[in-house]
Amino acid sequence: MRKSLSRAVLGATVLSLAALGLPASATAATAAPERSVTDIVPLPVQAKADPKANFTLSPLTVIRAGKGTNQVADYLRGLLRPATGYPLPVVPVNAGLPAISLDLGHADSRVGTEGYQLSVAKSGVTLQANTADGLFEGVQSLRQLLPSAIEAKSVQFRKWTIAGGTVLDYPRFGTRGAMLDVARHFFNPAQVKTYIDQLAQYKINTLHLHLADDQGWRIEIKSWPRLATEGGKGAADGDPGGYYTQAQYKDIVAYAASRHISIVPEIDMPGHTNAAQSVYAELNCDGVAVPPRTDTEVGYSSLCIDSPTTYKFVEDVIRELAAITPGKYLGIGGDEAHSTSDPDYKAFYAKVNPLVAKYGKLITGWHEIAKSDLPATAMPEYWDQGGANPDLAAFAARGGKVLMAPSNHAYLDMKYTEDTPLGQDWAGLVEVKDSYDWDPATLVPGVGESSVSGVEAPLWTETIRTNDNIEYMAFPRLPGLAEIGWSQQSGRDWDTYRVRLAKQSPRWVAQGIDFYRSPQVDWK
Repeated sequence: MRKSLSRAVLGATVLSLAALGLPASATAATAAPERSVTDIVPLPVQAKADPKANFTLSPLTVIRAGKGTNQVADYLRGLLRPATGYPLPVVPVNAGLPAISLDLGHADSRVGTEGYQLSVAKSGVTLQANTADGLFEGVQSLRQLLPSAIEAKSVQFRKWTIAGGTVLDYPRFGTRGAMLDVARHFFNPAQVKTYIDQLAQYKINTLHLHLADDQGWRIEIKSWPRLATEGGKGAADGDPGGYYTQAQYKDIVAYAASRHISIVPEIDMPGHTNAAQSVYAELNCDGVAVPPRTDTEVGYSSLCIDSPTTYKFVEDVIRELAAITPGKYLGIGGDEAHSTSDPDYKAFYAKVNPLVAKYGKLITGWHEIAKSDLPATAMPEYWDQGGANPDLAAFAARGGKVLMAPSNHAYLDMKYTEDTPLGQDWAGLVEVKDSYDWDPATLVPGVGESSVSGVEAPLWTETIRTNDNIEYMAFPRLPGLAEIGWSQQSGRDWDTYRVRLAKQSPRWVAQGIDFYRSPQVDWK
């Protein structure tokens, strides 16, 4: 059986190479690895380089998929085939051929549910994890050990050396997120998928979609159809809008899941609701529809807190979103509700919070919701700039966990310098070091390590219109924020990080990512 499988794989390899016009014995100049296991971003818990253990991919290399690893194996093959041109068949056993072996269920217990062990030796590569999520995160480290040209979409004639060594790795926090505001400017499904792929390579496991705001409503709600068809027409500065049908949204959710990323949909309320109130007059206390808005002011809109129609609307939206969202959380906003009095705000959430649980989801929202009667299972997101917050401290004291996204460190839409052509500066100028050099466990008194669920990197899009714009603001800050969420605080250091970060840039060039070349980093 082993011999016949080996011959079958070899035959397929030769045929595939012939089809590509590549000789089976193609050779290339030897090149030292661009990065070692100690250069990985985010920084692993343990990494030991062994230059004598480098592994070289060849036309005969196979991907050995152990039980339960086929999805990750197919993803890995999809990463490696375009640039190498090698067949890299996924097989259940290695058939005596050089292999990248994927294994579930036999990893060190320390790696938990998202960690992995990676071993690169001359004879082959072994990646082990206890779950498919951990295996997928290990693949992201493995791809960094190959030449940057592996990110190319066409065949590159060169030697494909994987840097040798061992890694044992697991995350500091369970939630490592990014947020994309598709309300101020709309991004179509293909654009969102591009960002998902960019997030996945740095072990981000959550994408929060800000689906509704004053400027536009971006998700089809069948019981209130004009929200999308009319409320989705506009965007900031009068630009074209758009919306996702529920089918398109489900496709985005499925694509994200294939990259081991969970989608968290957010409908902001009771403020940031002008788009909805402009098309459904009954959502206004006076029964008169408000004009659409394309400016970027905040704090002026509010749902009618005393109206039963408001809660029918909110329940319908939550019910429909919950039905098409497999993830645990639904975002119910709560920020900048300046036109809602404090008693009305609390009365609103006293009715809305139970609706999320009614439809089988957990609450997330901006940190202001902590002043409502939140269950300990909720996850408020802190967007302020550090310092005392008694509501969050009290929530943490009840056993709750807070997601950290301080605007002066984690907001990707903040300008790098005064000369940055995109973005805003209301939270200050946020250079790469500012974005990296902070600790989520010391930001808010009373919200320590055990009370932090993770880190999120929001990108608001008042000035962002294209994927190039997204990339320029996200890179190089996003990898650092991902490292804050993944890597142990004791191992993080700006001076060593900036060296590792510089070594990522050839990968971004190969991927076509438009990034900001900060003078704080020695890009080589």
